Amino acid sequence: MSQSDQRQPVQPYHVLFVCSGNSARSIMAECALRRYGGARFVAHSAGSNPRGRVDPTALELLKNLNYKTDTLASKDWLTFAGPDSPPLDFVFTLCNKSAQEVCPVWPGQPMTAHWSHEDPAAVDGPPDKRYAAFKRIYLELENRIKIFANLRLEALDKLSLKARLDGIGNTAWLDTAERLAQSAEAGG
Repeated sequence: MSQSDQRQPVQPYHVLFVCSGNSARSIMAECALRRYGGARFVAHSAGSNPRGRVDPTALELLKNLNYKTDTLASKDWLTFAGPDSPPLDFVFTLCNKSAQEVCPVWPGQPMTAHWSHEDPAAVDGPPDKRYAAFKRIYLELENRIKIFANLRLEALDKLSLKARLDGIGNTAWLDTAERLAQSAEAGG
């Protein structure tokens, strides 16, 4: 039997995305990691002060992007802090408010990082303006999650991994289509 045949199967990494309301950003991140993380990850989302429902514009966008949305729900972060909760490997805060709050003690002593994103649910205006804000934030999240999902986690020591996670969160994202549109508007 070869050495590779003797390896134990790697358990999937449990990842929790947190924002205060758990109605938009964290829900979209949960969906994106489910898509791009495959069997390596189990994605969860929760809020420190959940709104109790997923934002309708987030649902519309996710449906348009061919995500299943029937099981999505706004959840309290204490759902993931109890004795029956899965041990978490990673917790990402997606809004400044939740990053500044005292978090519960998470099972599994997860590695944490802050990936700040504007709240698309706070955008006022006509439906097309709100939808555009949700799409922009989704694309920012998607970019970060694709990078995270493609990290060779098992090859990184804890300090290197923490630096990579923080680096992903500190990268300013601007969608290529947006850059082109801005360049065209500027006469470039």
